[in-house]
Amino acid sequence: MMAEFGKILVFFGVLLLALGALFLLLGRTSLPVGRLPGDILYRGKNTTFYFPLTTSILLSAVLSLVLYVIGRIRH
Repeated sequence: MMAEFGKILVFFGVLLLALGALFLLLGRTSLPVGRLPGDILYRGKNTTFYFPLTTSILLSAVLSLVLYVIGRIRH
């Protein structure tokens, strides 16, 4: 039981490391991640509101696909 939990934690640790490296690499490119059309940005006199709507939807779709593929591989 504990060995399986340890494997799961290691898997998620490696996954987080890979995602972190991916975001670092994407930050160095000219891809507009976080600045996509549909992301809401409001700049007032004394306030700024930013909501990455399109980026959130895109990230959700990609993560859903990745988790679906992982689920299919495990069964």
